[in-house]
Amino acid sequence: MHHLAIVGAGPAGFYTAEAAARRWNDAVQIDIIDALPAPFGLIRSGVAPDHQSIKAVARRYAQTAASPPVRFVGNVRVGLDVTLAELLELYDAVVLATGAPEDRPLGLPGEDLPNVFGSAAFVGWYNGHPAHAALKPDLSGRHAVVVGMGNVALDVARVLAKTPEEFAGADIVAHALDTLSASAISRITILGRRGPHQIAMTPKELGELLHLARASPHVDAADLPPAEDDAALEPGRRKSVALLRQFAREDGPGKPVRIAFDLFAAPVAFRGDTRVRQVEVERTRLEGDRAVGTGARYRVPADLVVTCTGYRSTALEGAPFDHQAGRFVNEGGRVAPGLYCVGWARRGPTGTIGTNRPDGEEVVERLETDGWRAGGARRGREGLDALVDARGIDAVTFDDWLRIDAAEVAAARPGAPREKFVSVAAMLQARTLLKEKTPRPPP
Repeated sequence: MHHLAIVGAGPAGFYTAEAAARRWNDAVQIDIIDALPAPFGLIRSGVAPDHQSIKAVARRYAQTAASPPVRFVGNVRVGLDVTLAELLELYDAVVLATGAPEDRPLGLPGEDLPNVFGSAAFVGWYNGHPAHAALKPDLSGRHAVVVGMGNVALDVARVLAKTPEEFAGADIVAHALDTLSASAISRITILGRRGPHQIAMTPKELGELLHLARASPHVDAADLPPAEDDAALEPGRRKSVALLRQFAREDGPGKPVRIAFDLFAAPVAFRGDTRVRQVEVERTRLEGDRAVGTGARYRVPADLVVTCTGYRSTALEGAPFDHQAGRFVNEGGRVAPGLYCVGWARRGPTGTIGTNRPDGEEVVERLETDGWRAGGARRGREGLDALVDARGIDAVTFDDWLRIDAAEVAAARPGAPREKFVSVAAMLQARTLLKEKTPRPPP
C-alpha cells in the first residue's frame, strides 16, 4: 500500500488526488490536508462570487473526496500543526498543492498606506476567506484605482461597479455586500503598464462590462493601435481588443459609474497622508512587448487602490523556495526525493483552473517513474491521525465539511446559494451543532 499526502485542497490538489486514485485505486491511500475546514481553495475564495458556473467544478472535486482511496483532512496547518519533515516521515510521497495565496508586492512608495490592498486580500475579503474577512476597506470616496491587466483586475472592477441587485445568485458574503451597497465610488480607473495588444483579459470577462446596470467602460481611442495590426493576434486576444475598440466607440454619458482603462500607464508611487489619495503614474511606451518609462508623470485620484499584479506561494520550512519567482524550486514537479509540487506552487500563478489537471497527472506519472521512495514501510494516515490526536488538533473530515456546507446553504439570503462562514471558529461550531442534531442510527 502506497501512502500519499497532498498539502492543499484546491484544484491542483484534487486533480492530483483524482489522477493518483485512478492509477493506483485500492493500492494507495491519499490524504488531502488543508489549513481550512472548507475545501476547494481558489474555487471557494478566489473565483468571483458572481461566476457561479465556474464554481460548479467543486462537484467534481467532491466526487474525488468521496472516492475510497481519498480522505480530506481539514483544519490542519502544515508548518504549524504538523511539519513537512513529519509528513515526509509518515508518507511515501508528499505533494505540495498550496497554490499562491500571498500578494506579490510592487515595492512602490506608499504601498503600505491605508486603503491600498493587494488582490489576494481584497478578493479574499469579498469571498469570505477567514484570513481577510476583517479587512474593512473604506469605499466612502469617489475614486478607485485597480492596477493590472488580467481577469482578476476585471473581477475587482466589476464587483466594485455592481448594484446590490446584480449580486442576485452570487455567494458574495454579507459583510462585503453591505459595504459595497453603501459605496460612493463613481470612477474606477484600471491601470495597465502596456497596451491593448498585451492585455491578459479574456473576451467573456471583458464583455460583462457592457451589461452592468450602473457602470460603463471607456477606452481612450488614442491608446489603440491601427486596426489592421489586430490581424496578427491569436483569436482570443483579438476578440478582447475588439471589445476595447467597442468601449472606445460607445463612450457616452448616462451611467453614474465610469470604468476607465488607462493604458501605457505604470504606477510609480501611492500618495497620501492618513490614507491613499492619489496614484502617481508614469506614461510608458513599448519596446517589443516590454513597457519602458517615458519620464512623463501625472497623478490619478485614488480613494481606494487594489493591486492585481500577481501572487506568490508561501515558503515552507524544508522545501527549497524561489523567492523571486514566488514558487517552490522544482524540476518537472520534483522538489526532492519523496517531495513534489503541482499547480501554482510548481509553476507560479499562471494558467486557468483547468491547467492544473494535466499538471497533477504529470506529477503522478513522475511518481510512477520514480518508483515512489525507497526506505521501508511508512505509517501514512495512521501515523497522521496519531500525531493529530496527540496534539489535540480538531481535524475536519469531508463529512464534517458537508455539515458546514449544509449550514451555509441554510443560512443563505434569498436568491443566494449560501452564506459563507468567515471564521474557522464559526465553521467548527456549525459542524458540531449539526453533528449533535444528526440522529443516531438504531442499535
